[in-house]
Amino acid sequence: MKKSAKITLTVVAAMGLAGCNRGRRDPCEAASFNEQACQQAQRSGGYYWRGAWFPMVYRYPYPYYYDSYRRYVSSGHTVSGAPPGAYSHPAAAPATAPGVVRGGFGATGAGHGAGE
Repeated sequence: MKKSAKITLTVVAAMGLAGCNRGRRDPCEAASFNEQACQQAQRSGGYYWRGAWFPMVYRYPYPYYYDSYRRYVSSGHTVSGAPPGAYSHPAAAPATAPGVVRGGFGATGAGHGAGE
């Protein structure tokens, strides 16, 4: 492969990766601070953004991020709020239909382990 083709592929790949984060808002950043989502992100080691999980390591305790947000707002900046539900966990599909009990061995093993 030519050198120019390698460079082009590298640039295109980098641009694609950079585009993946577009629009995502860390709930602990001052410009997009969300109190409940930030606390949850710190407890969970990350946050959901529109159904996708983003693992994060927060170096400081929650009060640091809250104070940073307060300084940001008091200096005249506005916080861009996330759309409703943006930080929520995606709904999990039910594993089984209501009322269905799953056993490990089907009907054959159902009576044997229960003392029947």
